[in-house]
Amino acid sequence: MHDKLPMTKREFQSADDTGHNFSAGPSFADILEARMSRRSLLKGSLGLLSTAFFVPGLARGKDADRPAPPPPFTLRFNPVAKSLADRVVLPAGYTATPLYRLGDPIDPRTPAYLNDGTDTAASFQYRCGDHNDGMSYFGLDRAGKGWDAGNSERGILCINHENITRIFLHTPAEVAAYDVSARVAAEVDKEVHAHGVSVIEIQKQSGAFALHTASSFNRRITAATPCGLHGPARGHAQMVTAYSPDGTQTRGTLNNCANGDTPWGTYLSCEENWAGYFKSGVATHTAQEQLAMQRYGITSSNGSYGWANATPAGDLHERWNASVTHASANLDYRNIPNTFGWVVEVDPFNPSAAPRKRTALGRMGHESCNCAKVTAGKPLVFYMGDDAQNEYIYKYVSAANWDPADTSKGLAAGDKYLDHGSLYVARFNADGSGNWLKLDITEAAIASYATYRFSDQADVLIHCRLAADALGATKMDRPEWAGIHPVNGDVYVTLTNNASRGSAGKGLDAANPRYYQDSKGGKAPSKGNVNGHIVRWRENGSDPTALSFVWDVYLFGAQAKADAAHVNYDDAFYQAHINLSDLTDDNDFSSPDGLWFSRKTPGLMWLQTDDGAYTDVSNCMLLAALPGTVGDGGAVTVTSKGVPAHGDADQNVSTYVGKAPGDQLKRFLVGPKGCELTGITETPDGKALFVNIQHPGENTAAADIGTPAHYESHYPDGGTARPRSTTLVITRNDGGPVGV
Repeated sequence: MHDKLPMTKREFQSADDTGHNFSAGPSFADILEARMSRRSLLKGSLGLLSTAFFVPGLARGKDADRPAPPPPFTLRFNPVAKSLADRVVLPAGYTATPLYRLGDPIDPRTPAYLNDGTDTAASFQYRCGDHNDGMSYFGLDRAGKGWDAGNSERGILCINHENITRIFLHTPAEVAAYDVSARVAAEVDKEVHAHGVSVIEIQKQSGAFALHTASSFNRRITAATPCGLHGPARGHAQMVTAYSPDGTQTRGTLNNCANGDTPWGTYLSCEENWAGYFKSGVATHTAQEQLAMQRYGITSSNGSYGWANATPAGDLHERWNASVTHASANLDYRNIPNTFGWVVEVDPFNPSAAPRKRTALGRMGHESCNCAKVTAGKPLVFYMGDDAQNEYIYKYVSAANWDPADTSKGLAAGDKYLDHGSLYVARFNADGSGNWLKLDITEAAIASYATYRFSDQADVLIHCRLAADALGATKMDRPEWAGIHPVNGDVYVTLTNNASRGSAGKGLDAANPRYYQDSKGGKAPSKGNVNGHIVRWRENGSDPTALSFVWDVYLFGAQAKADAAHVNYDDAFYQAHINLSDLTDDNDFSSPDGLWFSRKTPGLMWLQTDDGAYTDVSNCMLLAALPGTVGDGGAVTVTSKGVPAHGDADQNVSTYVGKAPGDQLKRFLVGPKGCELTGITETPDGKALFVNIQHPGENTAAADIGTPAHYESHYPDGGTARPRSTTLVITRNDGGPVGV
């Protein structure tokens, strides 16, 4: 009997996205209740009451009320309408060209992709992987040997390959015979190689970018590529495996989602929903190990794709089995999950250098790792989200102060700045202030944590979720991409959604204040924070290393228009308590995910969606924004109806909302059917914008693989072709910078 067929990416991720935060530490609702018992910021209001925060000046800080200078430009395009078409929709005057698609060869020896499931597993080590995601552009110098941050004509793209749409990698016969408990080794190998990272050189020729297949820089890093373990957990007993008895190496990088880059020209790839890949064998572990595995979502008995069950079996397949099968850890793979969930540093300019997993940055479902403004003589600061329901926001502060002389030192600079530093987790207070809590074994709450006994600092980093639980950090609505405003230094983090917000034990709070129901198509209603939001903060004194900050909610995702039959609420209530950012048909959105600030056009922010709640109205999209500053809006009370965590009664929550965006937020692009918009970067001149169309057609049923007419999408090739994840290059027809 076959196990159930594999799921779409959203369903696949749900085991991780659903969250496994069972901590009983102080919730944000507890903090809110304590503060509200002393004072009430607002009573019964339905909208914004002021243009400044009604909170104590000491709690907010002087920086919070400083207005942002008006942007020196506008969004000079007409917003595109929502779309359900199987194509890319752009404003007039723009062109999107496919640059790099699933299966495209990266060297001259690999044949063109057949896209019918017959391409071999071995060839996928030299092809574009699946589910193109986070990416960065690195300019090449004129000699074609090293980094030139200003070259917009020739460069290297590093592109993550987060996951796979399994049915489109195999033949109809293979899809029909799929059995997660007894996989075919060759099929598993193809799937393994379709994950990871691409490093490719692109060149502008005759005014258009193309992949340079003969480049010596081109390489694929896959879920089987050797990687070094670096930082405090290197060589730790919990990193020991049969592959690396000394705990200094592992094989592969997995579920590479968002990204970042460094001041020394290397790429940071983030391992996100990796936990579901492993055959768990939870019952074979000690009680403490079982608790830790469950906290990270390692609960699936066979793993999502059954990679541990390949026949004929080899060591490359057995390593997906996290069961205790031998007398000691150096003889099996009981610790293999501990070698995933890290930020992985890749040197685009050194093809022979193995990627390095930087353990000082903590182990979690990493979403992005973005560097704050760099100042010589000051530590480097990186911001990160942990993408699962009710997880946390983190930042890392290097021990070493930045020295511009390290700009060209590659991975050696990474050893200096990313292996030694301090990891912090965020707590958002109800009065609009916040604190960074240090994840360190010397902290009393961590050292004495009864739920999990930490052995040392490396253990704290390997299980930083548990350490954050111990400190009572704020549980957020799926923290994803982080972006830093290059002008005022404000930090933005997307909170994609949270189906458990408002449920028992998952109460509302000021930073996550909405619970509501959204019904569509006669289906059972979605509940919780259905459409997501974006939180932002300013560090005290605008110093990234500060241990306190002030915050507000920049945007709430929502439908522009209320529909009483759709949401079971009257229009006035829906507008006042759900569409808190006054979104319109030109800029309404759901489930914010990718977020990135242009480096050529300071102040221009790009926002991408990964949505399943609003897709009856529109495919996923890319929006352009000119955000203001923390404190440019005001205070608001949000009323939620029938909150389970509040005894099924209505609940009022006071929070802080940024200024309504108006025409400084516009929809720029709508993707084809079934896709997610993700991954974004640009050339230094801002005239080429790269974005990814991930998993178009992902809702195609496995039973329909032999009937092309039933595919949800045929993007980008059209006709009867199987859909392919695709990297696009977007240009303005008049040659100007994109978006402005």
